[in-house]
Amino acid sequence: MYSENTYTQLTFHYRDGSSEAFNVYAPIESDGTLQTLQLEVRNLFKKDWWILNLPEQSVFINLDNVIKIEVKPPVDRLQGDDVFANAERVTALNRAKV
Repeated sequence: MYSENTYTQLTFHYRDGSSEAFNVYAPIESDGTLQTLQLEVRNLFKKDWWILNLPEQSVFINLDNVIKIEVKPPVDRLQGDDVFANAERVTALNRAKV
C-alpha cells in the first residue's frame, strides 16, 4: 500500500540535455510507519540502474546516463563530509549552446 500524500519528486537530467520527473510515493509499512526515500538515498546511489514502476509501465534508468538528480522535498537527513548542509542556489544552471 502507498500513501498518496507522502511523495518525493525525482527529476533526472541526462547527458543528452533531456530531463524527466517522477513522483515516488512512500510505501506504508505494516506497522503503519512511513519508509521515506530520504533514509535510503545513499544505498540507491550504489545501484547502476533504478527501476520506477508506474501504473502504465516500468522505467529503467541507467545512472551512467544521468548527470544530475534533483530531489524535492530536500533530503535534509543526509549528513557527512560530502554533504553541504547549508547551501543556497545563487544562479540557475545555464547550458552553453553548441
